[in-house]
Amino acid sequence: MPTAIARARACLCIIVLALALPCAADAQQRGGQGQPAAAKAPPPTGERVRVKVGHANVHMGPTTVNEVLVLAPKGTVLPLLGRRGEWVHVGISPALRKTGMVMRWYKNEDNGWMHDSLLEIVQPAQP
Repeated sequence: MPTAIARARACLCIIVLALALPCAADAQQRGGQGQPAAAKAPPPTGERVRVKVGHANVHMGPTTVNEVLVLAPKGTVLPLLGRRGEWVHVGISPALRKTGMVMRWYKNEDNGWMHDSLLEIVQPAQP
């Protein structure tokens, strides 16, 4: 009797694997959770921010878990696109791609996120 139960369990495991593998292969071809939506950056707010530390990470999203796109050197001025809590949404210029330290291969990202503790607001010039 115990061998019959063991055989039944083994058969059940094989059936589950046979059903699950095609789903896993399909998910890998689609990129796991699917491809990210190609969201356009919002228009600049008119404000600009300056990096006030040696180098600041520009992330793909508003958390430190998100991938770092580029390290922006101190003094880099970026357009402010928006805010989410302690995170600032900034535009990434083609010039930053040349002067910053690229951390990953670009897919033409034109915006990223930086923590507000690394930035200072640039006051517009008074006329």
